[in-house]
Amino acid sequence: MIRSMTAYAAVERAIEGDALVGELRSVNHRFLELGLRLPEELRVFEPQLRERIAARVNRGKLDFSLRLRMGDGGAALRLDPARVAQLAELSLDLAARFPGVQTDLAGLLQFPGLLQSRALDADALQAAVFTLLDELLDQFLAAREREGGKLAAAIAERVDGIAAQAAAVRELIPDIRSGQRQKLQARLADLAQDADPGRVEQELVLWLQKLDVDEELDRLDSHVAEIRRVLKQGGPVGRRLDFLLQEFNREANTLGSKSVDVRTTNIAVELKVLIDQIREQAQNIE
Repeated sequence: MIRSMTAYAAVERAIEGDALVGELRSVNHRFLELGLRLPEELRVFEPQLRERIAARVNRGKLDFSLRLRMGDGGAALRLDPARVAQLAELSLDLAARFPGVQTDLAGLLQFPGLLQSRALDADALQAAVFTLLDELLDQFLAAREREGGKLAAAIAERVDGIAAQAAAVRELIPDIRSGQRQKLQARLADLAQDADPGRVEQELVLWLQKLDVDEELDRLDSHVAEIRRVLKQGGPVGRRLDFLLQEFNREANTLGSKSVDVRTTNIAVELKVLIDQIREQAQNIE
């Protein structure tokens, strides 16, 4: 299955009256670039999260965020008795040294570790995190595949257009060769002295060989067959498509440079348009 590099997914799971919320979004990128946003209590899982995502995603710039949304029970706060005792002792000591100093309650509450919320079970939290990630990746990859199917269909349509243009050139070749032969013979007839018929035929053959595009058309047909195979094969094929498009472009340029007929010139232009349209789609494929 062809996958796009652009997708978004979000999953929420309940855990002990609280909620674990994960989001994963991505855009196209040459390689895999992964950015994580985690709350402090979940940072311990970062290496495993990275490894788990990289095992299922090949390319793209991904942003993964995970957060805990506390429920009514989790929102209840309590004071840490040990920290309160330490602060009380420190306050008495400062009051003795500086009688005019007043204690600010709001400032005390900002002291690290003074306020505590209900702690989640570590094992349950770990299980919930990775279960959520697996579900999130399933949805994320399904979204990538849906978008990838659309991209593959758009590319296949334009590949069919390239094949049709190449076939049109093949049909035109006999008429173009005949026309070029007639033009050369007409010019030779205008010469003041007779030309050696054998030499004329030799020069004509050499000239027509320089204009021959059979090899270019054969390679175009081969590239068309290969890109169809790649699209059918699926998987991470973006880099393969990039290479094939370079080959397509090379043959289109050669056809244009060898063209001596406005019809084949127009076809060469149309080929480049189709190739550029495919490149726009292929840039979003994993």
